[in-house]
Amino acid sequence: MSRDYNKTKPKARKSSSRQKPQNTGGKYPILLLLFAIMGIGAFGYFLWSIKDSAETAPTIAEVKKTPPKKVKKDDLPPKPKDEWEYQNLLENQKIEVDVPKKEVKPKRPYQMQCGSFRTEAQADSLKANIAFQGLEAEVRKVKGKTGTWYKVVLGPYPHKRAAERQRHKLQRGNINGCQIWFWES
Repeated sequence: MSRDYNKTKPKARKSSSRQKPQNTGGKYPILLLLFAIMGIGAFGYFLWSIKDSAETAPTIAEVKKTPPKKVKKDDLPPKPKDEWEYQNLLENQKIEVDVPKKEVKPKRPYQMQCGSFRTEAQADSLKANIAFQGLEAEVRKVKGKTGTWYKVVLGPYPHKRAAERQRHKLQRGNINGCQIWFWES
């Protein structure tokens, strides 16, 4: 089925829905005018009803004006004399304060303990992991109240900052839990 589009006639356009409807009635202005007249009348009645309800203002008694007192400049009390002598004494004296000098050096060197184990094999394993990070550790055998412990210790460090620097290096290698203490021999 073929269709010939040339013979079709253009359809007539429908009126669009955008066109405004024509004003058909004249009732709207009459109602608006009627409400306006009623509103004006109601307002006039309101004003007429409150016209006589206002109270009269009380009379104002005359107040005698008293002349202001004249203040003399000489009526001020005399300036008090200084009773204190410390101001003069302190101006001429020097005070010496003894401030103790802080020692920058710690009394003892620092050490860093990275683990404490019951077996020597675990301590040697941690020591090997630390050696892979480029640091040298030592395993100490310590006898305590609870038995024998094997501690993995690094140091001594003259400053705590040096110990913290190496602890950060170990943390980058996933060796965590190292504590920095004063050196124990």
